[in-house]
Amino acid sequence: MLDTFRSSSKLINTFTGHTDCVHSIDYLTFDDCQFICSGSSDRTVRVWDVDNNKQIQSFNGHSDSVNCVKFSHYHYHNSGRNVICSSSNDNTIRFWDFKYNKQLQVFNGHINDVCGIEFSSFNGGKYLCSGSYDKTIRLWDVETSKSLHIFNGHEDSVLCVDISPLQSNNKNDDNSNKMNNIGVIGGNGYTICSGSWDTTIRIWDIETTKQLNVFEGHIYYVNSVKYGSNELLNTILSGSYDESVRLWDIRSGKQIQVFDEHKNAVWSVEYSPFVVKNNELGGNLNVICSGSWDNTIRFWDIRSNKNELYMIKGDYKRDRGITCLKFIELKKKDKTKNVTYDWNLCYGSRNGHIHIWG
Repeated sequence: MLDTFRSSSKLINTFTGHTDCVHSIDYLTFDDCQFICSGSSDRTVRVWDVDNNKQIQSFNGHSDSVNCVKFSHYHYHNSGRNVICSSSNDNTIRFWDFKYNKQLQVFNGHINDVCGIEFSSFNGGKYLCSGSYDKTIRLWDVETSKSLHIFNGHEDSVLCVDISPLQSNNKNDDNSNKMNNIGVIGGNGYTICSGSWDTTIRIWDIETTKQLNVFEGHIYYVNSVKYGSNELLNTILSGSYDESVRLWDIRSGKQIQVFDEHKNAVWSVEYSPFVVKNNELGGNLNVICSGSWDNTIRFWDIRSNKNELYMIKGDYKRDRGITCLKFIELKKKDKTKNVTYDWNLCYGSRNGHIHIWG
């Protein structure tokens, strides 16, 4: 429940080490150990040991700002490697083994800054999509390091991408493992969404490589896009330089809600794990979350664009604005030494700090 988080949460940890804006963070558990990775304008990719509250690795191989970082489930489950993927303004995507402190792969193909990246929800994360200032989206095979397809259609830089969530397996679908025209097995029905400087959000079919839809409504750069899951499977959440957060219905192609309380650019949006009890409608309502350069993180009722449900206000002198968000479920030991898990919110700032609120 959001009420529980709102009543008891506080700042519980801060990681310092980056010397410039933190653009991206990710979280994963490897071998029962909890890690956060981060990418920054200081050109580094860093790894943080959450259990011991310290930085354990820093990679300096990029020659320009690091825009996005993701842990690779594919490498972990297929070869036992602890790997981070990062994209940069040096036009490359790089893979880093942080257990053995070495670079594994470099993807070259984009001819300008590489912004958002995302692993596929299908085939164990074997595929990666990327958006770039060169106005394209690329789909890559992580195993072979090959670029499988280039999606063209945006009229300006592509800032953010996401891949639709894992679908339930249909035993009656004879084509579920059929190889399609871009070499993706199991890509049937999966889509990519992308946000751009051209102010649009576009949907792309991975199997057919066709553009399916264009969402228009933002009046400035689209900085963040996210697919919903479960009962919100047919929605997309977006945040923009126009200071708004918007919710879209994929089936109708229409905008559902606009949340416009932020006072500066919205750089990150997330579907939160929290719900809020609604006595009027009965049951619980889903909550979404957004982070902005106005140095606030705001929580919103997905069914209403009225005032926000809750706001976390940062220290502007210290942070100068929120740049990225990630909900993480951290281990917690009580006095009986039993292990429980609590939802926490991890966020990065323009000043290079990473905070955990929970």
